[in-house]
Amino acid sequence: MLEIMNYTKIYGEGKKAADNVTLTVESGDIYGFIGHNGAGKSTTIRAVVGVLDFTEGDIFIDGHSVKTEPMECKKVTAYIPDNPDLYENLTGIQYLDFIADVFGISGTERAERIKDYADMFEITESLGDLISSYSHGMKQKLAIISALIHEPKLMVLDEPFVGLDPKATFTLKQIMHDICSRGTAIFFSTHVLDVAEKLCNKVAIIKQGKLIAQGTMEELTKGCSLEDVFLEVADE
Repeated sequence: MLEIMNYTKIYGEGKKAADNVTLTVESGDIYGFIGHNGAGKSTTIRAVVGVLDFTEGDIFIDGHSVKTEPMECKKVTAYIPDNPDLYENLTGIQYLDFIADVFGISGTERAERIKDYADMFEITESLGDLISSYSHGMKQKLAIISALIHEPKLMVLDEPFVGLDPKATFTLKQIMHDICSRGTAIFFSTHVLDVAEKLCNKVAIIKQGKLIAQGTMEELTKGCSLEDVFLEVADE
């Protein structure tokens, strides 16, 4: 579903923010992407979703190149940045309807999905309010719902649990398991290693722009905790 092939990003001063990154996320995977601040996680994620261009390599989503077929990639992808920038002059429901219009979701389908997810995240009663009145956590919930409306084949999330309360975190993890059981692939960064260990079936560790470990959770941990593995390889 997602293939990152020899991806390299070099900024103007010659700094390699990502250096020959190669990994594959298959349908049904919950793939964790971890590393210290500044390791290259967000840079890679932004390239995957077409926000950031890159120097070398290519990225494929559902067989389409992010470089040459960006619209085909965007049709099947949902992206939630670490700090969602929403249209605060709209109400919650207006924003969700706007996103549904962008992806061509019918009135019946959007109404059902919005109701289901808004109930799950307990923001149904706030959908008529302006987004500018929302707390950070409510904005995060709205962004998550908007990402789920078109039933993407690939979800790309940058620190998705930041700002969520414990119940919303539990709800999001349930949803991630559910949609992946139906074939969606999830690629997400996180600093919460115990969550990644329990949630992911695969993980990659990036350091100074280079992948230093990747594989299934069982292959990487081998009876240890993910935290132990991360501290060992990332601090070498």
